Amino acid sequence: MKKLRTPDVVMFDVYDTLFLNDTGAWQRAFQQIAEEQGLDIEGPDLWARWKKFEVEFRARRTNMDDPESSPPFKTYETAWRECFEKVFEQGGIPGNAANAARRSVTHMAHRDPFPETIRALSELSSRVPLAVFSNADDAFLRPMLDEHGLTSKFEAIESSESAKVYKPHPGAFRHMFDVMQVEPNRVWYVGDHLYDDVRGGAEAGATTVWINRNGAQPGPDDVRPAHEIKDLMDLVALFDRSSV
Repeated sequence: MKKLRTPDVVMFDVYDTLFLNDTGAWQRAFQQIAEEQGLDIEGPDLWARWKKFEVEFRARRTNMDDPESSPPFKTYETAWRECFEKVFEQGGIPGNAANAARRSVTHMAHRDPFPETIRALSELSSRVPLAVFSNADDAFLRPMLDEHGLTSKFEAIESSESAKVYKPHPGAFRHMFDVMQVEPNRVWYVGDHLYDDVRGGAEAGATTVWINRNGAQPGPDDVRPAHEIKDLMDLVALFDRSSV
């Protein structure tokens, strides 16, 4: 394996990197929304209709051809409310979009860490400063880290909401470099997403580590990471093999 230079800081994505964020959890949340509001629709169906609009939001929110011309920032809660409004209007569903968006935020604060997350972060935090940047609202990111006793492992916890941009916008990564007072080439950025994390991190000047838990194959247009791992204990081993 290629040896990497020892970083001054290791920065992490959160969802699907440190914590599982699977479709089943979303569908269960949407089932609860439907039941609470007395809607005549099943949770998986509501989620599928909503997801179509949410994917459109994700596709539009950052213009990587000209990042500074990206649309004005909006939080997930705002964007999700707008997605619910479209679903309810198109389907003639008498739902409360604001309440549904708020419930989605509440659910996102409760996800389970991957089996090795706590151990890996404990081992790494004793060797190198750690930080987090997640495309997330603070209302669900910080409570989730608190719930699992992980807040103290990080010297900085930042989000798209605090930076007012979403990865892969270079401003997201510049925000983290400024917060941690570190040069980009002295950072490892670890994430699961080839577009948001690997492309964004690489174009900002960080060394990117792709956590590929499911053996996915990059597409022809994907930016390749500096290194690929299958879980976070691989990252610990990679750090131990790195050279100053």
